[in-house]
Amino acid sequence: MSLVLWLLPGPRSSHSTSYICPGAWRARTWQGPPVASVGAPAYDVVVVGAGIVGASCAHRLAEAGLSVCIVDRGPVVSGTTGAGEGNILVSDKEPGPELDLALLSARLWHELAGTLPDAVEIDAKGGIIVTSSEAGLAVLVAAAERQRGHGIVADVVDREQLADLEPHLSPVVLGGVSYPQDMQVQPMLAAAHLLRAARALGADVKPRTRMVGVERARDGAVRGVVTDAGTIACRHLVNAAGTWGGEVASLAGGPVPVLPRRGFILVTEPLPPTVHHKVYGADYVANVASDSAGLETSPVVESTRAGTVLIGASRERVGFDRTTSYDVLGRLAAQAIALFPVLAGVRVQRTYGGFRPYCPDHLPVIGPDPRVDGLVHACGHEGAGIGLAPATALLVTQAITGEATTIPIGAFSPSRFGEAA
Repeated sequence: MSLVLWLLPGPRSSHSTSYICPGAWRARTWQGPPVASVGAPAYDVVVVGAGIVGASCAHRLAEAGLSVCIVDRGPVVSGTTGAGEGNILVSDKEPGPELDLALLSARLWHELAGTLPDAVEIDAKGGIIVTSSEAGLAVLVAAAERQRGHGIVADVVDREQLADLEPHLSPVVLGGVSYPQDMQVQPMLAAAHLLRAARALGADVKPRTRMVGVERARDGAVRGVVTDAGTIACRHLVNAAGTWGGEVASLAGGPVPVLPRRGFILVTEPLPPTVHHKVYGADYVANVASDSAGLETSPVVESTRAGTVLIGASRERVGFDRTTSYDVLGRLAAQAIALFPVLAGVRVQRTYGGFRPYCPDHLPVIGPDPRVDGLVHACGHEGAGIGLAPATALLVTQAITGEATTIPIGAFSPSRFGEAA
């Protein structure tokens, strides 16, 4: 198939910020009281990572009355959050711990919608998973049946109903399942406003401040975070470093297997209303759950409030290689056109790539690390971090303050990886 979406070079996206990974640092054992940079205060919590998960944790912790400092090696939201589509999904999750987390988070996003400005674009647009085959539709219907018993609204729709929901959808699409609980948000603005709210509650934000180690007491407990700008005394370290969560965990003495999984997105020129829901092919769910390190693509198409259409999705484990793959971009464009023929000839005004924080068992790492007193993880969400951020923040805050967690967190515990992850 020839590529008929025009791939035009555009300005470098702010989403493609490079990072310099630190060398191998070891956690140091501190033999005295907590230390801090000259003139710097001590904090209850240092959150490493100023993306959507870190911002949510900082805001929730500050609301609970804790003193908080957020550090990030780069600018605010310059990592995975800045390279995402803003998904808040329940449709792609099977019954189990992650679905419980997603449903809790969806409720919290609805609560946040009443407090965050309209500019963050929280949009309860709903999602639709579609297929062009009878066999694919049978799989979707069976999945929907399983989900309905666990709090998900899932409506099977035929070709005629799809035409009403998405008039520009290809007529070869046979049917699908509609998920009205799926939402979208502008992730960078949401994270920025949560950080602003955290600062209003007394939190400090230190961008371009790279964590390079941890100060620990004689008993091994966290007593400070060592950065390239000095040591910040604290009692708790929250690892919300996204794709770099594995590196931060190792620096803190509690390694977890978080790996980068690269993906690309195309952004079209602004269009009149064309795609009304998040629409994606049935193979997207299988790709999300796949353990393959090779390239996998599936059509994912949705509009933004500005009229642009976002096109994904690709997954591949290539380390932190940021090289743009035009073959992948061409495949994504072709798949989008097959799903929405109206996109043929539409200009792509820019493309960008990023890295999802992938865990081998496809569950995030959330909660206290039994190996290091004071280390709490909030990472490894892969492509679901934006949607799962509010619930993650709530559970992290409850764990730190000693409250009972709203949902069980055992399935997310770093202990599942053993002593040496």
